[in-house]
Amino acid sequence: MKFITATDRYIFRLVMLPLLGTLAIAASLLLLEKMLSLFDFVAAEGGPVSVVWRMLANLIPEYLSLGIPIGLLLGILLAFRRLATSSELDIFRAVGMSYFRLLRVPFLFAITLAAVNFAIVGFIQPSARYLYEELRFELRSGAFGAKVRVGEFNNVGENLTVRIEESRDNGNRLSGMFVYAESKNGQSIAVSAEKGQFLRTDDPDTILLRLEKGTLVHDAPNYKTPRVLSFTSHDVPIPLPSIENFRARGGKDREYSITELVRIGGDAQKPADERNKAWANFHFRLVEVAMMLLLPFLALALAVPPKRSTSALGVFLSIVMVVTYHKINEYAEGVGGMGIVDPFIALWLPFLLFAGLILWMYHVIAHVPGGQPIGALEVFANKVGKAIRKTFRFGRKSRLATIGMPETES
Repeated sequence: MKFITATDRYIFRLVMLPLLGTLAIAASLLLLEKMLSLFDFVAAEGGPVSVVWRMLANLIPEYLSLGIPIGLLLGILLAFRRLATSSELDIFRAVGMSYFRLLRVPFLFAITLAAVNFAIVGFIQPSARYLYEELRFELRSGAFGAKVRVGEFNNVGENLTVRIEESRDNGNRLSGMFVYAESKNGQSIAVSAEKGQFLRTDDPDTILLRLEKGTLVHDAPNYKTPRVLSFTSHDVPIPLPSIENFRARGGKDREYSITELVRIGGDAQKPADERNKAWANFHFRLVEVAMMLLLPFLALALAVPPKRSTSALGVFLSIVMVVTYHKINEYAEGVGGMGIVDPFIALWLPFLLFAGLILWMYHVIAHVPGGQPIGALEVFANKVGKAIRKTFRFGRKSRLATIGMPETES
């Protein structure tokens, strides 16, 4: 007897398309939303555009860890909903196939994607998150170049202020220059020039500002009056500020790999709050992955609408349930990290309650004749829909009566 039959291959094709489509759409929307804020941030910090793509690449693992469970759930749900609304599911049941047998391929999807998600949240995402934070730090610290904003007074180096009226040719042609520098012994120079240009030097810690057609005012404590000098070309060396090294990985809980969390949580020499946060984050990742193994049951229970109905309430409810469970886990992680409740209890108790609800819903749809786990909600939604349609129909009659037109049948 073949383990994979023609029915399994058929269900595989039905699940694969909405799964990939949902995953691609969810990841794209999250990345596009983040891309706009990253472009604003990089532009404000004066960094190159290429940094945006590097930062987005480091966000992909985090968004995949959120998109994979949603894609798996909707892929299975939409596949079985299509089978149910086209009566193919009744045919499979009539020839002796149980719901559990039909879930063979969805469970293979769930196990495979759960393993992929475990690798992402356990090992890939922590490193990617750290690299993302490092890029943000380098942008703020000016590691990608001196940040000189046009039309503003900029502090460049130590006791040095530069203002540029206009910048052209990607910063290679500057005009309306003003430079003010002050030394520790009280000497100062103020320079105004028509043109200017930043040049590199052999010293990586120093850049050269070449000014053309300007005036220099030099003042010192022992000068009776400041000295004024007109020049055709004058070079001002600018020492670059030293850039601090970025912190070591692990400054935040999400930057630790899952094995590092176990080591920190089991280290008796660590403070209690640090160990609680490590265990809370460890169990948070585990329950998020374990939940994926329950999604085939949930998708099937919500995919089958009542007979002679095409209600899509199950699709909406499935997303609400998964998102709500994720938010509950985030709250439980915070409670466990603060030590209010043991992290194991705080994270696994909601999982057991959620698992019990899903298994009950699957039992109703699979083993109770004519059972509908959300039948009461379907009836309520149907009544609300009828009331809304009746209200709009009454409003339409009133408007027609006001203008003296008879109502036509639609």
